Amino acid sequence: MVTADAYATCLRLAREHYENFPVASWLMPAAARPHIAAIYAFARIADDFADEGDREPAERLALLNDWQRLLDLAMAGQSDLTGNDRHDAVFVALTETLRIADASLLHDLLDAFRQDVSTKRYETWDDVLGYCRRSANPVGRLVLQTTGHRNDTLNTQSDHVCTALQLTNFWQDLARDWANGRLYVPLETVRTHGARLEDLDAGHWTPEWRAVLRDVGARTRCLFAAGRPVTEGVTGRLRWELRATWLGGHRILDRLAASDYDVFRSRPSLTWRDGASIAAGTIFWRRSA
Repeated sequence: MVTADAYATCLRLAREHYENFPVASWLMPAAARPHIAAIYAFARIADDFADEGDREPAERLALLNDWQRLLDLAMAGQSDLTGNDRHDAVFVALTETLRIADASLLHDLLDAFRQDVSTKRYETWDDVLGYCRRSANPVGRLVLQTTGHRNDTLNTQSDHVCTALQLTNFWQDLARDWANGRLYVPLETVRTHGARLEDLDAGHWTPEWRAVLRDVGARTRCLFAAGRPVTEGVTGRLRWELRATWLGGHRILDRLAASDYDVFRSRPSLTWRDGASIAAGTIFWRRSA
């Protein structure tokens, strides 16, 4: 498989999956778009390995370990064809992408996916943030790297945005995750507001659970605000991409707040009307205070 074909396959995979934020969209600088697609495809397939409910945990971990073996070969400039066109494409593409991107960030992603196999509850807010540091933040840093931005301040701001996006997805998917036995809301926050896990089993959205989600939602909003300046610190088309990403995630959080976070009644998602509003907001962007 030649590199151009491999990147094309990764781009198709990226565009087949719905996300709250654009993946390798036309807003992204053209030279970086294939690299972002390769990174996304790597993460998307690994995430599927971690979440496949019909496989035993040991088998899912074995798939992730083999995925790391293939990554290590790509880091060495090699590829091991698996016979699966999509899997082959990921590592043929990554062999080139890793010339400009830090492979340790992909290792962080794999560590987070392994954690998903074994960890179903988080005790503290710091525990949840620690998971986001490996499951979400590497993606933002890789985007910066592949577009030529290597700056500690931008990295920190990007981390805030990526964590906020991940947390927003957690609150958006709380009902789905609970049905699969997983909860990302910190248990210390659950206890603080007197909420009961048994009410989630029954699908009862109680005042106590509303208070829990208002609490974590407010913390998430602060992270969005702290990371917003990254959209002004980058140059070129990436600025437009990050604006759209920030606006999309923030809009989902607004939708959650408007419904008082009742994710058992409805799960907010973005529509074409939201897309139009995000496009307008991207063009008529207001600088951070």
